[in-house]
Amino acid sequence: MKALTTTNFSFPGQKSVYRGKVRDVYNIDDKLLVMVATDRLSAFDVILPEGIPFKGQILNQIATRFMEMTSDIVPNWLIATPDPNVAIGHLCTPFKVEMVIRGYLAGHAAREYSLGKRTICGVPLPDGLQENDKLANPIITPTTKADDGQHDADISREDILKRGIVSEDDYIVLEKYTRLLFERGTELAKERGLILVDTKYEFGRTANGEIILIDEIHTPDSSRYFYADGYQHRQDRGEAQKQLSKEFVRQWLISKGFQGRDGEVIPEMTSVYIASVAERYIELYEKILGEAFIKDEASDIHSRIENNVTSYLKNKA
Repeated sequence: MKALTTTNFSFPGQKSVYRGKVRDVYNIDDKLLVMVATDRLSAFDVILPEGIPFKGQILNQIATRFMEMTSDIVPNWLIATPDPNVAIGHLCTPFKVEMVIRGYLAGHAAREYSLGKRTICGVPLPDGLQENDKLANPIITPTTKADDGQHDADISREDILKRGIVSEDDYIVLEKYTRLLFERGTELAKERGLILVDTKYEFGRTANGEIILIDEIHTPDSSRYFYADGYQHRQDRGEAQKQLSKEFVRQWLISKGFQGRDGEVIPEMTSVYIASVAERYIELYEKILGEAFIKDEASDIHSRIENNVTSYLKNKA
């Protein structure tokens, strides 16, 4: 099975295309966005040279499912999913921040804490925490939404308001929605025997001024999950947590001497390693959603997407 790493569509009414790290987003008549989840794999804000079969399908299906399961508490951009790799939704003006929320000291926050930092994005943390400890309360640690070729950067609430990146009134809504989504995500994860450790949300404003959730939600690319069973035992013994996220990719890269810094060389991804990553993503899907993953093994993914999306847009016109 080949991976979908590039797209080059010309849909009816297409105005422009934006290619992100993982998703290619097509503007249709300045009204709709066609978001294609490719099989590209990114880590440390770098797109790795090889794609992962089925990854785009997995991310798109998880994200759209969670959009449906949270639409009663936070409005979102999703309208339709005409293809396993595609979501279609309302065109929005995105806010230039990513709302990261953390219930545990893990990942980037843990690495910063280990360097001696006790304030992250303006949020103070107490001494004496161990990696993967549960925090007293979930904290919001935003990042700036980077321009092409630049890394996302930590930023405090105070700096966001001071620099006018988001107005205070809007930021209050972003914080409210972030906490509501994290609370719902925590409940849904618990039903699956999981702990939602941390995640990020992105928001945009529609043409009529409404603030809504955009992009993805609660996928293994945007979120970190621990297995609840045995969490405290492992924590008490200082053992690594069993987790579901793409952290295993980051740890593999770190073990090979790569963290996205200047001068570092991306390690070779063999076919055996690529297949193992694909299997891990399938495991993530099945554990997070509690159902078997059905592979769409089209011989030409690009043509399948083109046909499905074009048919949807023509029928909608």
